[in-house]
Amino acid sequence: MAQDVAILDFGSGKIDVLIGERGVNNTICISGMGECDYAGFADGEWLAPDQLGYAIGHAINNAETNSRTKIRHLYVGVPGEFTTVVCRDASISLTKKRKVTDADVDLLHAQGDIFENDPDYTVINVGPVYYSLADERRLVQPVGMVSNKLSGHISYVLAENRFIHFIGKILEEIGIQEVEYVSSVLAEELLLFDEITRDQYVVLIDVGYITTSVAVGRGDGLLSLYNFSLGGGHITGDLAMAFGIPFSQAESLKRKVVLSLNASEADVYEIIDRDTHIPFPAKEVNEIVMERIKMIAATVEKCLSKCEYDYPDYIPYHLTGGGLSYLKGARDYLSKRLNKPVEIVAPTMPPFSRPHLSTSIGLMDMMLNQQPIIKKKGFFARLFGR
Repeated sequence: MAQDVAILDFGSGKIDVLIGERGVNNTICISGMGECDYAGFADGEWLAPDQLGYAIGHAINNAETNSRTKIRHLYVGVPGEFTTVVCRDASISLTKKRKVTDADVDLLHAQGDIFENDPDYTVINVGPVYYSLADERRLVQPVGMVSNKLSGHISYVLAENRFIHFIGKILEEIGIQEVEYVSSVLAEELLLFDEITRDQYVVLIDVGYITTSVAVGRGDGLLSLYNFSLGGGHITGDLAMAFGIPFSQAESLKRKVVLSLNASEADVYEIIDRDTHIPFPAKEVNEIVMERIKMIAATVEKCLSKCEYDYPDYIPYHLTGGGLSYLKGARDYLSKRLNKPVEIVAPTMPPFSRPHLSTSIGLMDMMLNQQPIIKKKGFFARLFGR
């Protein structure tokens, strides 16, 4: 099978490499998959940078072995903690009234890009929040419309150069010939929400194992992006510390939790370790878990309070990622703490309809959508993915 796309996704506790192609009815066919647990990252820093090369190499080697192909071009998803989002208004004159072309859109994106000489960041994705014409009409796709002016509110996702240089060096040593960097959070947004939903604003909360990203998006762009180092792994750590048990037992205990259970003093959660049944007081366990979720919710609220965009109060918040989505009752408790409806979202493509796959399948879908366009359009068209 010919290789179409290879992506690398940095989760906060695991690295995934996927090799795949577009199937019938817009499905995704994965021909190779590799993964490797690793220490992850927190507060924008790698927790074990000296071990990262091994983890990346192991995941890539497994994907190549499974697919019987050699990865030469790799798309690397940049986690939210290593990116920032800047939105800018841009406008160009078309000199006369005529149809807007793809080249005009590229020029508009370039006109708003002031980051070429930034020593700390590199633009990795460009997407419109909306476009507008001379008559002030706002629209998502201006190509083919007649106007003598094209304007837009454009979102630029920038990756930290230290991330690009560090990961680039590792991939060069592994033997990857070509590397491109894309935003994992933007890929999630474009996959999980259709155009109509995105045009009404979306708030996406991706709670991972160690880190959480909170994104506000509209159209084909991100408006705001916030990140903090709290996730499902911290719940496991809380349980391990509270009961003096190994991390593996604490993880098994967490998976037993049902937060909707009105537990009495007599109720217990029971885990099995080496044929031994170990009981834990359900009420105390639930209180520990809820306390951590309360902390996550408070930090989400703090992040969203910084958002400069006035999104409608009626839109729900959306939860994805593996940190909370699988914890029974966590969505309802998070909703209660945020005083907002919270809906769990995941890819709709079988067999990938699991919240923890949102970034990896989002990256794969984004890059597969770009494939016919890369050969035809310029730099900014490739970044935008149209």
